[in-house]
Formats: sequence, structure tokens, C-alpha cells
Amino acid sequence: MLEVINDFLSGKVLIVLIVGLGSYFTIRSRFVQLRHFFHMFAVFRDSLKGSAGQLSSFQALMLSLAGRVGAGNIAGVGIAVTLGGPGAVFWMWVTALVGMSSSFFECTLAQVYKRADGDGLYRGGPAYYIQHGLKLKGMAVVFSILLLVTYGFAFIGLQSYTVTHSLQNAFAFDPQHTGIVLAVLLAITFIGGIKRIASVSDLLVPIKTLAYIGVTLYVIGTQIEHVPAMLETIFKSAFGLDPAFGGLLGSAIVMGVKRGVFANEAGLGSAPNVAAVAAVKHPGAQGVVQAFSVFLDTFLICTCTALLILLSGFYTPGFEGDGIVLTQNSLAAVVGDWGRMFVSVALSLFVFTCILYNYYLGENSLQFLTRNRVALMTFRGLVLALVVWGSMQDLSTVFAFADITMTCLAFVNLVALAMLFKVGMRVMRDYDAQRRAGVDQPVFDSSKFSDLDLDLKAWPANPSADTQADTQPQGIPAAQR
Repeated sequence: MLEVINDFLSGKVLIVLIVGLGSYFTIRSRFVQLRHFFHMFAVFRDSLKGSAGQLSSFQALMLSLAGRVGAGNIAGVGIAVTLGGPGAVFWMWVTALVGMSSSFFECTLAQVYKRADGDGLYRGGPAYYIQHGLKLKGMAVVFSILLLVTYGFAFIGLQSYTVTHSLQNAFAFDPQHTGIVLAVLLAITFIGGIKRIASVSDLLVPIKTLAYIGVTLYVIGTQIEHVPAMLETIFKSAFGLDPAFGGLLGSAIVMGVKRGVFANEAGLGSAPNVAAVAAVKHPGAQGVVQAFSVFLDTFLICTCTALLILLSGFYTPGFEGDGIVLTQNSLAAVVGDWGRMFVSVALSLFVFTCILYNYYLGENSLQFLTRNRVALMTFRGLVLALVVWGSMQDLSTVFAFADITMTCLAFVNLVALAMLFKVGMRVMRDYDAQRRAGVDQPVFDSSKFSDLDLDLKAWPANPSADTQADTQPQGIPAAQR
């Protein structure tokens, strides 16, 4: 019954919502993700600069990539190719393209409605823009509960199962012992709160991402003469024009969109919780950064995995097996048996940072529901227990349940995004207007948005002259500014 419900919700309803609303946001915003594409790199460079005692935009990006770049980039792509053929890769690209606009608006709104927590840090996300933007407290509570159940509990157990059994297959490690070691490392990280979680993500995310991309690019480089033909196969299969994969057209679309959404999380309402913690000068800047993370996740990392599989010679139409095995064996077919071990180690790093990300999402939703210290410590204890428990269980039923709750989560978030789209457009136009005026780093003046329920500690009216001066274009006389 859970599988039937899951197939309907995530295989049909979610696809229509994600692609449909993403396309609408893209058209209405005049393709914001393409207009700002090269600007994304400049914002990414500027995001490296942080403020003392606050999380930088770069740290928020690394934390969001900790969640986006995970098992979905290895196992998820393998599943998409197995069930949908090479054409699924094309539909993953399409999903990411429209998803970049959804990510821009949900993360921009998360910044607009974020709240200062009194410790020099911020909290925000869909629950906050639902409560303060739509004035729908009940809807915000429902979202927080769904987020807590899905990411704070179910997905953590699933990820523990994935990594411990992958290490068992590669190194014959006992899953229970691996689960205990994982729980201890996580406990040490949790004690430091969001700052330590962000610091660990700062370290591990670039390492795991660059190492994985480096190895996959090596494989692609050794088969470079076959890349043009494989790209042609991907495009033909996406529209049912390749004879070998003609019968997989429907599966290519469904699996490409479904796995693409779950890999980059655009529109699901998870990334905005992390995007809100950054100290930035304008909400639009964080929207641009988070759109960039969708690009990195799908167009770069997922594409590397897909080409690794398709160029290895291991994959054949009708392959039966899970996504991890397919990726492991594809790499081993080119570089030797150490490829299986590399995928397991890479997956371990991916999953460790994913659990940190999921824990923070759960903590953020719990903090929205209650600020009780005992509740927070109880939540941490339950997460660590789930890590150990998940390492010893077959979690297929939990996985189906988590998929259902995540689809409901996305539904609530996308409805809220649609209702707040006018606000998002106002903020985007303010950001665009300042950039057209020659301002390198636009500044958000909350006095221009006095009709919104903003936290003036997070967004003061009439920002200081020092802040303004940092963003003014050089060489223009003050009178003309």
C-alpha cells in the first residue's frame, strides 16, 4: 500500500508540481537562473568572505551541498539509468534547470523572513515564511512536523543503513560496529551546534566533491572519444528516438525527474532552512548562491556519475541491480577493483555530511516548534540511536514512508511559494535594479518593504553608510550616487 501511494504521489503529483511551478517561476522571472548564471560565479567568490561570529554565505552553501550532494548523486543516478535508460539523464538536466529558479525564490524568501536567534545567528526556512509571510501558523506547524519526521528521523536511519552496508560489501566491516563509530563522530559534531556542523561541512564537502569529480573525470577522459556518441544517445533516448531504449520513454521522464528532484532538492523546502542562516547583504544574493548549488549538484556531479556509468562498458540495457552496485562496478570496470572501495569511501563522506545536514533540518524544525532544551537533547539522543539502529535494519518500508512524507513536504512548500511569489518577485526586482545601477553587492533596505513582517534585527531599515559604501560602484562621484 505504501508503494502504491508513493508511486502516485512522488511519481505523478510531485513531478507535475516541481516541473510545472518551476517552469512558471522561470518564465515569470524572465529566466532568472540564466540571466544571473555568470553572476553566480562572482557571488560565489564574494561568499567566501564572512563576518565574525556569523555564518558566511559560503558556509551556508557548503552546508546545503552537504545535503544536496549525497547518496542521490551515486545511487540515485544509478537507479535512474537502470530504470529509465540514458534518456533519464536529460530529464534530470531539465528538472535542474527549472529547479534553479524554484531554489532561487525559496532561498530568497527564507532570507527575507529569517529571524535573529539572539546569539548572532539566524534561523529561517519555509515554516518561517509561511508563518510571517502568509500568517498561517497551522500550515507552518504541519511543515515543521513533516520536515522533522522526514529528514530528522527517517532519512537519517536510511543513510546509516546505506553507508554501513556499502562498507560491509567493500571492506567486510561489521555494520553494527560501523554504526556505533558513525554515531560517536556525529555526537562530537552535534555538541558544537550549527557552527561546528558548518565547519565540518566546509572541510568535507569540497574534499569529497573534488575527489569524486576528479576520479569520474579521469574515467571520462579515458573514454573521451566516445563522449559525443554517448551524449547523442542521451538526447535520442530522452525522446524515444534510440531503438535500444525506445520502450523506456515514459520511464526516462519519470525516473529522470524523480531522481533529479531528490538529488538537488530544489523546491522541496529543505535547502531554505540552511540558506536562511547566512549573513548576507541582500536576500537575492543567497538565492543566486543556492541556484548555483543546484547547478553544481546536477549538471556537474550527477552528469559525472551518469557518464561514468554509460562509458564504462559495464552497463547494458536491462541491467538489474541497485544504483550503488552499478556505480561501483562501472568504476571498477575502468580502474580496477579499487574503484569499488573508492565509491564506498566517497559514499561514506557523502552520507556523513548528509546526516549532519538532515540533523540540522530536524533541529531547525524542532526549534520552530519549541525552544525547550530538554527536547533538543532528546532529539540528539534519538538521532544517534537511529544511526545505530539503521545500520542493522532493512529499511525499505521506512524508505517508502519517508518518500511519502517528503512529497507532502514539497507540496506544502510549493503551495507557499506560489502564494508568496509576488513577494519574491519584488525582492528579485530590487536586486536586479541595484545591479543595473552598477552596485556590485546590492543591499537590502527593509524600509522599502515595510508592509512585510520582517525582523528588523536581521534586516535593519536604512542600512548604515559603511554598509552602503562597501557596495557602491567605484569611480562614481558621491553626488551622482
